[in-house]
Amino acid sequence: MGTVDLVARLMTLVRSPAACGNLPALPDRPSGMPHPSPEPSSAPPPDWPNCGHGITPEDPVGCRGIDVPGHSECLAHLADADRDSYLSRLAPGTDIDHRGTTFTESLLNALLDALRDPATGDPVFGDARFRSATFHGDAWFELATFRGEARFQFATFQGDAVFGGGTFNGKAEFVKATFHGDAVFEAAAFERGAGFREVVFEDDARFSGTAFHGQAGFGRAAIHGNAGFVRATFHSGARFQEATFRGDADFEAATIHGDAGFVKTVFERAATLGPLTCGGRVQLSGAEFGGPATLSFATPSLECRRTRWSSTAEVRLRYATADFAHAVFEYPLTIAAEADLFVLPDGQPVAEQALAHLPDSRVRLASLRGADAAHLVLSDIDLSGCLFAGTVHLDQLRLEGACTFDTVPPGVHWRRGWPMWFTGRRVLAEEHHWRASRPGAARGWNVAVLGAGRAGPLQLAPVYRALRKAFEDGKHEPGAADFYYGEMEMRRHAGDIPRSERRLLTAYWALSGYGLRASRALVWLGATMFITIVLLMSVGLAGDTPQQTAIGTLPAGGGKVTFEIDKNDPRNPTGNRFTGERFEKALGITFNSVVFRSSAQDLTTSGTYIEMGSRIIEPVILGLAVLAVRNRVKR
Repeated sequence: MGTVDLVARLMTLVRSPAACGNLPALPDRPSGMPHPSPEPSSAPPPDWPNCGHGITPEDPVGCRGIDVPGHSECLAHLADADRDSYLSRLAPGTDIDHRGTTFTESLLNALLDALRDPATGDPVFGDARFRSATFHGDAWFELATFRGEARFQFATFQGDAVFGGGTFNGKAEFVKATFHGDAVFEAAAFERGAGFREVVFEDDARFSGTAFHGQAGFGRAAIHGNAGFVRATFHSGARFQEATFRGDADFEAATIHGDAGFVKTVFERAATLGPLTCGGRVQLSGAEFGGPATLSFATPSLECRRTRWSSTAEVRLRYATADFAHAVFEYPLTIAAEADLFVLPDGQPVAEQALAHLPDSRVRLASLRGADAAHLVLSDIDLSGCLFAGTVHLDQLRLEGACTFDTVPPGVHWRRGWPMWFTGRRVLAEEHHWRASRPGAARGWNVAVLGAGRAGPLQLAPVYRALRKAFEDGKHEPGAADFYYGEMEMRRHAGDIPRSERRLLTAYWALSGYGLRASRALVWLGATMFITIVLLMSVGLAGDTPQQTAIGTLPAGGGKVTFEIDKNDPRNPTGNRFTGERFEKALGITFNSVVFRSSAQDLTTSGTYIEMGSRIIEPVILGLAVLAVRNRVKR
C-alpha cells in the first residue's frame, strides 16, 4: 500500500465519531466532491471491492464505489493527483469499471474528456460498467460510442441523461436504472440488445429516431413523463410487457420488424401507437388504456384479448387479423380497415415493405367472445372467421361500410344419393364448424375454425337473433333477413324444443324458407296449382251440366199449382276427362281459389272439397311468397 493510500485510510479512522470524539471533522473528499448517496445499511455489500469511505456503525459498508485499479478508493474519493494520474492513462476505447461510484457533472465530464477520440471529439468506451452508479446533475453521454458492453443496471441519474446519437455496439443494460430527469436517447443506435427492464423514467423518455438492432426490452418500465418513440426502428422486436406509461405515449411512424409486445401494459393518458408497421404480432393482451387512444397498425396479427378501454379509442388497421376476445369497452371504440397506405402528418406514406409477402390488406376479426359490444363500431371488417358466441350486448353492435360474413357452400352437393344445394346467405363461423362436424356433412363447410369449440344450435340461435336486431336497427333489412334465417335454422336443429314445434318449423322451412325464399314458395304454389288442376280435371268437374226437373200436382178443383224443382247430382264424365275445355275450366277454378274467389262452376262432391282445400292452401303459399319478396327488398 502506497503512502497516499495509507494516509487516506488513517484519515478515515480519524473521521470516525468513535475515534474522533469532539475533534472537528476533516474534509472527507477532494474539494467540490459531494457526499455519495449511501444505500440503506440493511443492503448487502456489493460483490466488488468497494471504497468503504464513510463507514459508520449505522452504515458498515460505506461508499459502494469500486476501487480504482491500484488504489483502495473509488474515483469519487480518489485524491486529486491520483485521479488525474488515472484519467491521463485512459485512451479512447479503454474498458472502464466504475460500479457504485457517485459522479458529479465535473467528474463525469473529466472521465468523458479522457476518452474522447481526437478525430471526432466524441467519447469512446470499450466495456463500460456503471452498475449502481449515481450521476448528480446532468449526465451527457451524447454521441458516445460504446464498443463493448454498456452496463448501467441500478444506476441513478439525478438530472437529465443524454445518450442522443450514441452508438452501442455491444449489449446495453439499463435494468432497474432510475432517471430523475429527461432520458434522451434520440437517434441512438443499439447494435445488440437493449435492456430497460424495470427502469423508472420520472420525466420524459425520448427515443425518437433510435435504432434497436437487437431485442429491445422495456418490461415493467415506468415512464412518468411523455414517451416518444417517433420514427424509432426495432429490427428484432420490442417488449413493453407490464410497462406503465403515465404520460403521453407516441409511437408515430415507428417500424418493428419482429413482434411488438405490450402485454399488460398500462397507458394512463393519451396513447398514439402508430401509424406503425410491424412485421410480426402486435400483442396488447391485458393492456389498459386510461385515456384517448389512436392505434394505427399495419401488421399481420393484433392480439387485444382482455384489454380495457376506459376512454374513446380508434383502431385503424391494415393486413391484420385482430382478436378482441373478452375486451372491455367502456366508451365508444371503432375498429376500421384502412383501404390506403397510412399517411404521416408531413404527407409521406408509411412504408410497408415488411408486409409485401401478404396476399392482401384486408382486415379480419378473429373473435369478440366475452366482449361487451355495446360501444363497439366495426367498419369494413371481414367477419367471416369471427367468433361471436358469448359476446355481450351483441344486438347493439354497429356495422358500417362493407362488413362481410362467410357464406354457405356454393354449388350442388349430394347427400345419400339426393342432390342438395344451399340458398345463399350470411353464415357465422361457428355454424360452419358445427355443420362440418356433423356426420355426412356436405363439402364446403369449414371445420377448421379455431376456437369454435362446442358451440351448437342452442348457443348460436341467440347470436343470430342479436345480429338480426343489430342489422334492423341499422335499417339493413335484407341483411337482417339472413340472420333471421340462421336463427330459425338453429331453432329447428336445437334439442330443447318440442317435437311438434320442430315439425312446424320444418314445414315452414320447406314451404318458404321461413318466409324468406320467394322462389321456394312460388315453386310450391305452382306445384299445388298443378295438382289442383289435375284433380279437378279427373274427379272434380261434372261431365255435363245438370238438368233441372219440375214436378208438380194439379188440384182437381183448380187453384194454385205447386212445383218442386230438382237438380241432378253432377257426375264425372264417362269418356276422356283431360280435354282442353275441362283444362280451361279447372285452370279458372284454380286461379280463383288463389285469390279467395268462388268459381261458380258445377263441381262434383270431390271437386267441392278440392276447391275448398285449394282456397285455403294456395293463398297461404302466395302470401309466403309475397312476404319473402318484401323481406328482401324493403329498407
